[in-house]
Amino acid sequence: MAIATDRCKGCELCVTACPHHVLELDQAVVNALGYHPVRLVDPAGCTSCVLCARVCPDAVFTVFAPRKEARS
Repeated sequence: MAIATDRCKGCELCVTACPHHVLELDQAVVNALGYHPVRLVDPAGCTSCVLCARVCPDAVFTVFAPRKEARS
């Protein structure tokens, strides 16, 4: 997942929508718009369900398909 934090307005819609609770607002950062942007706190917990991207009014998320494990 990639997050365009420069466009995030900190509305928390994605934080609320995430069923795996892997997103939170980064209280230590203020972007150029004057907001605390969202950050991914647990990349391993993200299942690429894209609910965050679907609810985001500012289209800050780019969600990639989860990696498939190599078979041996």
